[in-house]
Amino acid sequence: MAPADSRPRPGNLHLTRRGMLLACGSLGLSALGKTVHAAGYPDKPIRLVVPFPAGGATDVMARAMGQKLAERLGQAVIIDNRAGAGGGIGAEAVATAAPDGYTLLFATMGSLTINPSLYKNLRYDPVKSFEPITLTHNTSNLLVVNPDVPAKSVADLIELARKKPGELTFASAGNGTTSHLSGELFKSLAKVDLTHVPYKGSAPAMTDFLGGRTSMMFDTASNFVEYVKTGRVRPLGLTGRKRLPTLPNVPTISETPGMAGYEMSLWLGVLAPAGTPANIVAKLHDDIGAAMSSPDIVRQMADAGIEVRLSTSQEFAALIRADAAKWSEVVKRTGVHLD
Repeated sequence: MAPADSRPRPGNLHLTRRGMLLACGSLGLSALGKTVHAAGYPDKPIRLVVPFPAGGATDVMARAMGQKLAERLGQAVIIDNRAGAGGGIGAEAVATAAPDGYTLLFATMGSLTINPSLYKNLRYDPVKSFEPITLTHNTSNLLVVNPDVPAKSVADLIELARKKPGELTFASAGNGTTSHLSGELFKSLAKVDLTHVPYKGSAPAMTDFLGGRTSMMFDTASNFVEYVKTGRVRPLGLTGRKRLPTLPNVPTISETPGMAGYEMSLWLGVLAPAGTPANIVAKLHDDIGAAMSSPDIVRQMADAGIEVRLSTSQEFAALIRADAAKWSEVVKRTGVHLD
């Protein structure tokens, strides 16, 4: 008996080819659909979540960038202030949003690299929950004191604090923020006892500080440039590693003898929810970079003591991981805890 012919019959071969063509056609349509979607992006307003209240430096930076970005995209960029938990509430809102490019996070360094070490029940992962798009800004906090505080330098302040342990107060934008950690790091390295007074954002903290209800404040330098120039506050030192062109006579805190290890440089950037299509991330990267590179934005930021800082998505992701490890060690060393 002859063996059965196991070769595909013409009819079956035709069906197999037809099935393959249909499958390929289906995949092609799917890919085409994604391409068309990206090509038509954006076709409605974009929401940029700012995890701090309106009026602070983060909000001001976001609004300047958002205006320029809207001009390039041809769609409104709506600023959505979601304050609380050191930027954590806003970050969580974006982490759980649809990954379609219409909800973005304007993140501070603190919300991505400090919060994981301070909040036990953080509902977002700074690495896994987001698609980094680009860094946008780099700046420094500034240590300022009220004119009635008899300290003309960081060294004077340290000496005064040692004579009056716990009596000097420092305001911050909230628990876990860079303004909080700037003060805690200062306390640790200078071996002084300062009393922390947290607020819900920089704006209310500044209101009380300018009203004389707190002794000092560590916060974004741009918040104080005009107050320094008019003499309403006395600047003692910058938390970053280099002086700012707009405040050339203000030293860094690390220039003070015994404080060489002090540094709190600040960066900010834009991220999308994890799973956002790569072509949308790429488009946003290019458009945000172009918006931030416009001469008027560069000049406006420089006048406020802020540097435009751009990056690739990969560089941004690497920085988040590196700084998260760095600040985890600082939190452990300083014994920082939430009030």
